[in-house]
Amino acid sequence: MRHTRTTVLLTAGLVTLLGIPAAAAADTPSTLYVNNSASAPSCSDTGPGSEDAPFCTISAAAKAAQPGQTVQVFAYKSYDETVTVNRSGEPGRPISIVMRPDTGGPVRVKGLKVQGASHVVVRGLTSTGGVQVSGSTGIELDRITVASQTDPVVIGAESVDVRLTRSNLLSPVRIEGGSRGTVLGRNQIRGGIAAAVDAVWGPGTIVTNNTLYLSCDAGISFRGASTGSGAFNNLIYTSTPRACVNPDPRSGILVGQDSAAGTRADHNLLAGFPADGVVPYKWAGAVHTTPAALQAATGQGSHDVLTANTWDVGPWDRSPNVDSGDPAAPGVLPTDYNGYPVVDSPLAPNTGQGGGFIDRGAHELQDEVRGVQLEIAQGWAPVGTAVQLKAVPDNNWPGTLTYRYDFGDGTAPVVTKSDTAEHVYRSPCACTVSVKAITAAGKEAYRQQSVKVTPAAPLATAFTAQPYLPSESDPNQLVKPLSVQVDARSAAAPWPIARMDVDYGDGAKDTAGNADPVQHAYKQPGTYKVTVTLTDVKGAVSTAERTVQVAYTPAGFVPVHPTRVLDTRTTGSPVQGGAATPIDVPVHYYGSGPHHTAGASAVVLNVTVTGATEDTHLSVWPSGQPRPATSNVNVKAGSTSSNTVTVPVGADGLVSAQLNSGKAALVVDYVGHYQPNAGQRFTPLAPTRALDTRTTGGALGGGQTRTVKVAGVNGIPADATAVAFNLTGTGSTENAHVIAYPEADKRPATSNLNLEPGKDKSNQAVVPVGPNGTITLYTNSGSTHLVLDAVGYYAKDGKALFTPAVPQRLADTRSTGKLAPGAATTVTGIPANAIGAALNVTATDTTGPGFLTVYGYGSARPEASSLNTRAGETVPNHVTTPVADGRVSIWNSYGGSTHVITDLLGYFTAG
Repeated sequence: MRHTRTTVLLTAGLVTLLGIPAAAAADTPSTLYVNNSASAPSCSDTGPGSEDAPFCTISAAAKAAQPGQTVQVFAYKSYDETVTVNRSGEPGRPISIVMRPDTGGPVRVKGLKVQGASHVVVRGLTSTGGVQVSGSTGIELDRITVASQTDPVVIGAESVDVRLTRSNLLSPVRIEGGSRGTVLGRNQIRGGIAAAVDAVWGPGTIVTNNTLYLSCDAGISFRGASTGSGAFNNLIYTSTPRACVNPDPRSGILVGQDSAAGTRADHNLLAGFPADGVVPYKWAGAVHTTPAALQAATGQGSHDVLTANTWDVGPWDRSPNVDSGDPAAPGVLPTDYNGYPVVDSPLAPNTGQGGGFIDRGAHELQDEVRGVQLEIAQGWAPVGTAVQLKAVPDNNWPGTLTYRYDFGDGTAPVVTKSDTAEHVYRSPCACTVSVKAITAAGKEAYRQQSVKVTPAAPLATAFTAQPYLPSESDPNQLVKPLSVQVDARSAAAPWPIARMDVDYGDGAKDTAGNADPVQHAYKQPGTYKVTVTLTDVKGAVSTAERTVQVAYTPAGFVPVHPTRVLDTRTTGSPVQGGAATPIDVPVHYYGSGPHHTAGASAVVLNVTVTGATEDTHLSVWPSGQPRPATSNVNVKAGSTSSNTVTVPVGADGLVSAQLNSGKAALVVDYVGHYQPNAGQRFTPLAPTRALDTRTTGGALGGGQTRTVKVAGVNGIPADATAVAFNLTGTGSTENAHVIAYPEADKRPATSNLNLEPGKDKSNQAVVPVGPNGTITLYTNSGSTHLVLDAVGYYAKDGKALFTPAVPQRLADTRSTGKLAPGAATTVTGIPANAIGAALNVTATDTTGPGFLTVYGYGSARPEASSLNTRAGETVPNHVTTPVADGRVSIWNSYGGSTHVITDLLGYFTAG
């Protein structure tokens, strides 16, 4: 029958360690300090040994120590000394020399000698040259490491009551010279040429719960009148013999004829027997090959175990050494080699003496707790509800853990053996509940979880509806424009929400199984009524509604290397009047090319219409919204026209393009996008000339390039990432196109301006800044003069963010009369806080060639053009301009009268 843990106690023969005294006499300090590190430059072997003025060597402290004092040694580096202890403590007031526990270790010394001393404790030292105890009494050596294989631990010269415990010894232990009452417990000892433990004239030597490795001699040897000795609960491994000179068979346990009187042995485990050249026992000159044979001849070893293998013996479950020792054997310690307690493994039968459960060897098998989960019933409940917790540990032994539950509300933690606990909260809180699973050895696993304790009140829906934007830390996150997040977690909900129904007010609805936030992308800006209905797990229902204003969010500009995204000349699907063409616009670059994977709210495109079957115009607008009464590109039958377009992205990630009438090919180049929490801010400029080939450098010939410095000059900072230009071609000798791009050796297959002989043509271009603050211009054929006027730049320290707008018409002089030569008109309708605007300006029904200049209302008119007019033609251009008081001025040159149409594409505000 298995005994319970409470029925078997470690009583008879149990050894209590001396430990560290609580205090010394009142007239001496309780602690002396040794510290030879660089952090203790004031150390001195003649000083007081205080923490501020420590000793430099352990030997000096040992010479100064008084009974009851503890010498604490800092373990920063080796101590180049053989430590000699020859002073004595008193009963109950030993002199203790210990490694300071918070300095890591080990404390390395060249050797350790205890000579003619009594009542001394040495703990935590590592010797590279052996240990010697001579003529001493009441000595405790604990957690000692001997790193030498040739220098043994020697206890001799009639020493009495020496205890060597929980130590790791690479060389043997020898008890000699009439030393009496030596106890070896919970050590790891490796034998070499000599026996691992060799008592030669060491009467009363007790060897209990050690792990021993025999090599050339014996595991444990009692000889030379070592009578009255004992070996109990030891684990003895055979090992591969080295060049051994001993011709006799090696022995697990050897007891000489002169030492057999009163000597006992039991509950030892000998692993690796039988083996060639090794016998388990040699007792009083007789060899015994089994415990039964030994017991029959001597009465000893009746509970010994021999195993053939060594690999399946050790501190692990189902090993034969587990729970099979004698808990009442002489010399038993309350803790093992690692300081862990003696525990009962529920997976092993208690086969030890009297049903005991101590393990054989130096190590006591402990439960391993690798983790713990925490299950909470009623993790969301009103005040007064009993909340049940359940710990689910990942450990080896069921039912052996202790649990510490903390409920997070300031009440005292509950410590119990039960894996469940219950608690009633008395006030609302968002509390953090935790559980700690603890083994008998103090090993721990921890888990915490939140509980929501609510007021005992009815369900009352409340929610927020806020813009849902790309995050600055993850700008590539796909977030659709005009997204709104509805969050009902602020509702007064005494019980968990089982269902949330959301009506977004635009025909779209959502249903969720809790009150976690949900997102919705509206197709167009506007005012919407959002309704949220919550149902909790108890069936209660509550509804709330609120009006939500949906609008575009100010955004920074992200320039990219220009890329062609659509060319219907190659797809065979021209655009035509009455049918919208979708344009899939990329908003982020990967190595394989651009992909729609980020949260762009608007894109900047260069749009070219060519081969029109009749005079017509093209409109571009966000997909999913109604086609606006605006235009972006005007083209005559059979000709080519292009324009820059800034347009919001639809909720489906597309923009739409449609001809007013007729049919034409459409070419779309992508040059960048605006995105909240990303990109650079814009600073508008009064048009500033950056290049005029009519005065500098001469015309640009076909196939030639011209590199222009644009950043770090003309008021544009050197760290600008992109510059907005008005690009004008004049004096072209043939049909051609012009490309503006950042890197001279990476010309894209795109275009910015389409030229015709005899016509001045302009287009706005937004160009990323290339190496050394430059951009490059290229024309494919003929020759042309180019004029480049900077109208703004994008930089980290820019002034304004861009708010896109659904294209809307601000002004049309066809209803008020033409703009006369030399006259100006004021355009209103731009938000009053705008400092800049992106406009599409169109001149039509012009009577003579000239140009228009767009500039901030009330400011000086710059000597630059924004749009070149031509008699009898309709000419559009994308214009980025400063704004004052929500207004801009448009001035007509002296070439001829013209109608002017102004459409708003978006505006810039400081922020």
